Amino acid sequence: MKVERLAIPEVILVTPPRFSDSRGFFSETYNAQRMGDAGIDLPFVQDNQSLSRQKGVVRGLHCQLAPHAQGKLVRCTKGAIWDVAVDARTGSPTYGKWVAAELSAENWSQLWIPPGFLHGFCTLVEDSEVQYKCTALYAKDCERAVIWNSAELGIEWPIRAEDAVLSDKDVVAPEFSAAKGWFHYS
Repeated sequence: MKVERLAIPEVILVTPPRFSDSRGFFSETYNAQRMGDAGIDLPFVQDNQSLSRQKGVVRGLHCQLAPHAQGKLVRCTKGAIWDVAVDARTGSPTYGKWVAAELSAENWSQLWIPPGFLHGFCTLVEDSEVQYKCTALYAKDCERAVIWNSAELGIEWPIRAEDAVLSDKDVVAPEFSAAKGWFHYS
């Protein structure tokens, strides 16, 4: 398994090997011991899956507050996405900084986004399917969002704002300054 720490070292890009032959391929996409060795050692309690029919669908920037703060291990099993993590931990040396990676069915990479981070993605092609493992169960009263293109963050999205396809909820999400105090760095 290839392991790469991004500019925010707690965010980790992992790429499990695929073994191909004339029948197709096999891949061990999750192994608790190997992920633990890579620094991803929280237990997963929920799996989520989404399908976005259009190119330019933006989901995020989302998080859940304690006691249901979620770490996520994200992968794209069909199509391709631009996956973004934003450090929302007040007091962190990387507070308000973001990192991103392209995840696709072709490159087979996964992105680990720890609790205390905002998460969002943009589909790069039609019919993109995303699956992710979560370290906490969904809790509606703990869910929060920040506007995907917050001027305070300056995220370099691969899409123009006028082409983004958003949910009604994501359209009205606040700027990043609303997230101050949601999480604390320790």
